Amino acid sequence: MSWLAFQTEAHWIELLEASQTAPQLIFKHSTRCSISSMVLNRLEGTDLFKSALMPCWFLDLIAFRELSNFIAAKTQVWHESPQCIVIDKGHVVYAESHGAIDAKTIQSSILNK
Repeated sequence: MSWLAFQTEAHWIELLEASQTAPQLIFKHSTRCSISSMVLNRLEGTDLFKSALMPCWFLDLIAFRELSNFIAAKTQVWHESPQCIVIDKGHVVYAESHGAIDAKTIQSSILNK
């Protein structure tokens, strides 16, 4: 599995449309934060990511901070870093940050519903 780059507001529209048929994961990553790097590595090592169980979008917060604010406004999920948000049928169904990000929870509660 590889990340889908989230780099424009057009990607938000693409993600929302895709969420009508399958849940979409957004990972907000700060390249300057060791905790964010640790959570990213942990997420990339899970079956959720490795098996491509859902599309995973990657947002580089340093390069695209305004997009993070845009997502926060659209989802009403306060910005944190690192942060994982899952959108299903246009609605937030999962939002966690830091060490609370858990791929097994996403997999069991969202994909196995």
